[in-house]
Amino acid sequence: MTVLLWILAIAMIAVGVAGTVLPALPGVALVFGGMLVAAWIDDFTRIPGWVVAVMAVLTAIAMAADFAAGMLGAKKAGASKLAIVGAAIGTIAGVFTGFLGLVFMPLVGAAIGEYVAQRDVKRAGRVGIATWIGLLVGTAIKVAVVFTMLGVFVATLLLN
Repeated sequence: MTVLLWILAIAMIAVGVAGTVLPALPGVALVFGGMLVAAWIDDFTRIPGWVVAVMAVLTAIAMAADFAAGMLGAKKAGASKLAIVGAAIGTIAGVFTGFLGLVFMPLVGAAIGEYVAQRDVKRAGRVGIATWIGLLVGTAIKVAVVFTMLGVFVATLLLN
């Protein structure tokens, strides 16, 4: 049973790491969940509760920063609701169009959404780029936090 739980924990962490850049997956939450399962396997002996609490705080910070970065990028450019919806649709579409689609489809979606709302090409471009930069910053923060969590997790396992 313990082996199956470790397989589950590792799988959750691996899928979570992928989810930090794939928008359809709650990456940081999956990484945290996998670490929580790993800590629970041996009753928080090798991975103490305080480490899990630190991971929970880092998870909350990463999720909040990701949300805030995307919203601040859009808000700074004065994005309409259609631009935000377009960025979300573009992000989802990007998952199915490969790496370049994953990187650029949110920009295209936000720009199209803003153009539909305002009928201004310059504004649509500006909003698309600002929203896209916000999403990239949010993703970079998530990736940095997830790798910090992984480092703490592995160090704790190796030192205990």
